[in-house]
Amino acid sequence: MLRADAREQLRQATASLHEQVDATMPLAREGADLADYARHLALLRAWVDILRRRVPGISPRLAQEAAALDVDLRECRRLLGPGAPEAPAPDQSEGLHEPARQDADDEALAWGVRYVLEGSRLGGQVLYRRLENALAPHPLAYLRGAGPATGAGWRMFLADLRNALDTPARVRRACEGAAMAFGLLLQCGGGLAGSGKSAS
Repeated sequence: MLRADAREQLRQATASLHEQVDATMPLAREGADLADYARHLALLRAWVDILRRRVPGISPRLAQEAAALDVDLRECRRLLGPGAPEAPAPDQSEGLHEPARQDADDEALAWGVRYVLEGSRLGGQVLYRRLENALAPHPLAYLRGAGPATGAGWRMFLADLRNALDTPARVRRACEGAAMAFGLLLQCGGGLAGSGKSAS
């Protein structure tokens, strides 16, 4: 029962943060355009860089994410010209670049971060279907991701997650990691107030 409940506990622990992100990312606004997409990508790119510093245990996965974001950001700049949005540079004084506290169960924290990241890729499929025509000719490769195979990848991830989070303490630590990931995304965008929708 514990392993089956790990996903639900993660969902419940981050529901409020997830709603805030969903309501405020750049693509949330009605009539989102290519500049909004560029802002969306730029915020995610800054977030990924911060996560790479704070959660080094999943650095290879985050490096893949950064590379995928860079591909679409380059295409945005080609289409939008020199005025295309750049990744924000968060205030160093806010502690966004400080490493996460280290303990014996950093792996569980990293699973929580992965839960947010992989969930965002699944949500990207919804955004892709909504925006693929409106934002053409941009191919929206980042949102498209693995296309129809994304759902299967998510299910495989959840199976691994349930196996990894095999004690109440590890589930709690993963919830901390997921909350941290959502919180850092909100901080990275300065709260993202009034700007647009999560990829998750």
